[in-house]
Amino acid sequence: VSSFVSLVRFRFSFQIDTNQLSEQHGRPSSQHRLRFRGPTCSRRPRESGHKKGEISPERRGSLSLIGWNENGFETMSSPGSSNGVATWVRESNLLWYHRWVIRVLKAGPIPQHVAFIMDGNRRFAQKENIAKAEGHSKGFDKLSETLQWCQDIGIREVTVYAFSIENFKRTKEEVDTLMSLAREKFRKLLEERDKLHERGICIRIIGNTALLPEDIQRFLAEAVLITRNNTKAFLNVAFSYTSRDEMAHSIRTVAEGFAQGKLQQDDIDEELLSRCMYTKHGTNPDLLVRTSGEVRLSDFLTWQSESTVIYFTETLWPDFNVWQLFGAVFYYQRCHWQLGAGGKREIEAIECESSVTDEKEREERVRRFLDDVERRDHESLVKLTGAISLEE
Repeated sequence: VSSFVSLVRFRFSFQIDTNQLSEQHGRPSSQHRLRFRGPTCSRRPRESGHKKGEISPERRGSLSLIGWNENGFETMSSPGSSNGVATWVRESNLLWYHRWVIRVLKAGPIPQHVAFIMDGNRRFAQKENIAKAEGHSKGFDKLSETLQWCQDIGIREVTVYAFSIENFKRTKEEVDTLMSLAREKFRKLLEERDKLHERGICIRIIGNTALLPEDIQRFLAEAVLITRNNTKAFLNVAFSYTSRDEMAHSIRTVAEGFAQGKLQQDDIDEELLSRCMYTKHGTNPDLLVRTSGEVRLSDFLTWQSESTVIYFTETLWPDFNVWQLFGAVFYYQRCHWQLGAGGKREIEAIECESSVTDEKEREERVRRFLDDVERRDHESLVKLTGAISLEE
């Protein structure tokens, strides 16, 4: 912990008032770049042919990863990612001191499932005086970068709130823009299937996708089917989602099974409802991060967040950086130690009056029902893709 604090102090000692620099030099703060040397670094002689203060092309390449935004944090970009064609799968852009912090964090518990409410794209666009569509596009760039940071840290499962059902209430122009962006990004995801398989990334879509245009439904279904056997990392995209709709979907599924005689009244409990949710294949989130300063869940994973550590930050989503992710993980560790053993509430087994035979019959009945639900869900995905069968 003391080493972590020392590094943080070292890092923040290089923050600057970029607004003041902008006033002094008449340049926007995003153009300012800094270099700093560690205490053991020696100064290299200036190459011949270069003026004082000028960086040679050879050295400029190694320094271009570090810049500073108006908040005093460095901004990083990996070649061919944020400045090129948007991609879902990036190469790591972390520097040596980021990796040192990760080693320190790994001395404590790392959350295995982190959920993000990616809020602030529109306010970012307004702040930067750009179109809302570009603000949402910047938000996607930040998502792909954050997913790579999570992999670097060792976070195995990530859930992102991409589109709420409530977003359909926005203006037609903005909804159409968001749908167009979704088409573009999920088409790109399908083009990167080889990278997804190489990284072992499984894509899951949680939400009422029937509300979406048919072509987007097809893209989503294909993404789920082609990655369903990957098990190294999991990305859950909440698209056309609210918790209320998810709970209603679960109740309708169970009620249908009861009406068809597949379930009995005593079969219905909290666990069965959980196994009929959109999130049935994942785990409950250990940490939930919301950006933009809003302090609410906005109908996101409310069923699954009983023991979740919730972290709020004032930063707008496109401005989110790796240091703030480190801070969220460190906050999770503090809460984890305070709650002890992850803060998970143990549910004691309740002795039932029914016989062991009745319990086995119940378990078998529930298993058959859930298998039937799983089969129907799979068949609907295959039907959407227009494929006869994708079974391996």
